[in-house]
Amino acid sequence: MTKITRTEPGPILSKAVEYHGFVYLPGITARDTKQDIKGQTADVLAQIDAMLEHHGTDKTRLLQAQIWVKHIKDRVLMNEVWSPWLPREGAPARACVQAEMAAPDVLVEIMITACK
Repeated sequence: MTKITRTEPGPILSKAVEYHGFVYLPGITARDTKQDIKGQTADVLAQIDAMLEHHGTDKTRLLQAQIWVKHIKDRVLMNEVWSPWLPREGAPARACVQAEMAAPDVLVEIMITACK
């Protein structure tokens, strides 16, 4: 049986789950929610980079992204940070929708699946 590795498991989620060479990240939000959408997106992407590295992979191995934005009008600004972060010809399958966020200052949340 293949081992499931959970990074920092908590009562409701883990910071990552690795199984069969796949790395699943939870919805990640900015640590500093006083920033604008671009600042929050940059912070989230830095956290994704760090967690992928922790699991021995990186953004060149992205498979899927689910993105939630508080205001769909901010999608364009979020993409101004997202697009340059992506590896060339390495965009994942992606959805981006407007959603009511868990906290009022959260402007973006990103969930990633990658492989090793």
